[in-house]
Amino acid sequence: MPAEWSPHQATWLSWPHNRETWPGLLEAAETAMVDLVAALAPHEVVIINVLDDAHGQHVSSCLAGRVADERIQIEKIVTDDAWIRDYGAIIVRSGDSPSGSAAVDFDYNAWGGKYPPYDRDCAVAEQMALRLELPRLASGMVFEGGSVDVNGEGLGIVTEQCLLNPNRNPSMQKSEIEACLEEFLGLTEIVWLGEGVTGDDTDGHVDNLARFVAARRVVTVLPTDSDDPDHAGLADNRRRLKSFRKKNGRALDVIDLPLPEPVIHAGNRMPASYANFYVANGVVLMPAYGGSADATASGILADCFPGREIVPIDCRALIVGLGALHCLTQQIPVIVPPSQPEE
Repeated sequence: MPAEWSPHQATWLSWPHNRETWPGLLEAAETAMVDLVAALAPHEVVIINVLDDAHGQHVSSCLAGRVADERIQIEKIVTDDAWIRDYGAIIVRSGDSPSGSAAVDFDYNAWGGKYPPYDRDCAVAEQMALRLELPRLASGMVFEGGSVDVNGEGLGIVTEQCLLNPNRNPSMQKSEIEACLEEFLGLTEIVWLGEGVTGDDTDGHVDNLARFVAARRVVTVLPTDSDDPDHAGLADNRRRLKSFRKKNGRALDVIDLPLPEPVIHAGNRMPASYANFYVANGVVLMPAYGGSADATASGILADCFPGREIVPIDCRALIVGLGALHCLTQQIPVIVPPSQPEE
């Protein structure tokens, strides 16, 4: 699996349509999606799943005046919800494929069966493989794209709370899960973290906790307030990252990333995190929440990605759906034949 900062040929999205996900805020979530697409489109093509022709026309009207038509590709692929990071195909390099790439299709059960129905989401990865004309690799293991982050060199970060949760693969041992990730994503080394943040219905997805920003450099979220209820668990994740040693004995460079001020909706704390950023060609999209920590997080990410513009996207409506920018995007790396090395 290539690192997210590897060259993309596109970003794939599913346009939000489920009012149960954003009660009373679907239109506000769409406004944030327009900002997301407008920030991406100058750098790469944006592919968008829609329900039907009428929904496609609605999406096009939302984007009109903000995004050039030629930068958008509308696909009629029906979905249950918008979280394509978790149910979409993961594009990997594959020496066994004539194209040099393949589409991995993990099983998907809506984060442990929490939100039925999810059968249409479960079928999206196969349809992506068909559209991209790539071989489909079906793993048979329940697994979401947001539950792993990789450095492109065989090292990945995951969490015990998610991958060892009995609501995913109750019959699989930790060693079997590791073997599956090696077979389908090429992971030869794995850092296991512990718990996620309050309000995260994904059972601790790592894309809300710790992210690679270079092959041996990681940002990890840590509250500035030691009384924050998440502080102990996130400090433990930081300790695990700091103590990890690669097989060659090298340590990771670990950089602290603050959490935003708590975002409360309907009396509940939302899983707001700056770690849910998305790295694209020439740009990093950073979730923003309107607090003073936005500028601090933006500065840290700017130092981590000196060749890319940091674009804050207001995610106060999106996070009510319990996800943000990374959850809503899936990168399509440049598909390079084996005889043509990447630039």
